[in-house]
Amino acid sequence: MKNFTLKTMITVTLLPIALLSTVHASTQHQYEIASKYPLSGVEGWDYIALDSKRGHLFISRSDHVQVMDTATGKMVGSIVDTAGVHGVAFAQDLNLGFTSNGKSDTVTVFELDSLKVVDTIKTTGHGPDAILYNPALKRIYTFNGHGQNVTVIDAMTRKVIATIAVAGRPEFAVNDSQGHIFFNIEDKNEMAMIDTQSSTIVKRWSLAPCEEPSGLAIDEAQHRLFAVCSNKKMMVVDAVSGKIVTTVAVGDGPDAVAFDPHSKLIFVSNGSGALTVVHQETPDRYTVKTNLPTQKGAKTLALNPDTHTVYLVGAQFSPAPAVTANAPHPRPSVIADTVNVMVVSPK
Repeated sequence: MKNFTLKTMITVTLLPIALLSTVHASTQHQYEIASKYPLSGVEGWDYIALDSKRGHLFISRSDHVQVMDTATGKMVGSIVDTAGVHGVAFAQDLNLGFTSNGKSDTVTVFELDSLKVVDTIKTTGHGPDAILYNPALKRIYTFNGHGQNVTVIDAMTRKVIATIAVAGRPEFAVNDSQGHIFFNIEDKNEMAMIDTQSSTIVKRWSLAPCEEPSGLAIDEAQHRLFAVCSNKKMMVVDAVSGKIVTTVAVGDGPDAVAFDPHSKLIFVSNGSGALTVVHQETPDRYTVKTNLPTQKGAKTLALNPDTHTVYLVGAQFSPAPAVTANAPHPRPSVIADTVNVMVVSPK
């Protein structure tokens, strides 16, 4: 019988840990649609947003926002009179939510606890689309696509305090903790950076060969930005220099992207009906792990980084109408009773 040495004990003790690590590494990138919850109405949708503190998912639906309890899938409220609503931003420190209403050029303000509407703010540009809260300065920013500018609002007084000209159509935006806001400029194939103290654009970077950048996410620890583009690309951008680090192939019709700092996974929602899952191997190297089939129209997403759960909205559609001179790009209609929230979770 061999002596059971300390070295042998360490080896035997560590084997199960190594095995567990291998198993975890092989499964952490595997996702599945765990649940589906039906939504009423035949309206389209745009951005969805998660209030993880209350477990509420906000889904923008043309002229109202549906609010779903993520634990049960039940509707708990609705924010109404939000014509052409695109996005929702949360000011948790103020117990307030804000919607960007693209057709009325307004922001609806509501209480997060009660969902009661408390104010309406007029923007300084036409077609507010993306909307962002900056907690350091307690300011709301609306990115006005048709107005080609950004409206800056004091979230406490609910007054407009500045307008930033863009000379292009601004799209989705993200904060960092150093007083910067990054946003895509869709029609210029560019990204810009706002200095929040001066409310001015201080940098503009080309995203070529990206076309029509829309969704944007940030890995602040590694100074990386992830911009998704209509030509099936995700650009990884150095947030300091603006240089493109690498390009990752994604699905057709991407419109949103989210980064999970714990798992180092990037999720890209594609309107064609797939969720591209990308792993950050290093700050400069990325691997596509899967293209999970979802549903037609599931182009936007919300991520809960605590549970690593992704939420999407999809539906079934009727065939698109015939092309006419008045409608050169006709859209198919949503089939009644087919809109649903998909809950995508790790296996």
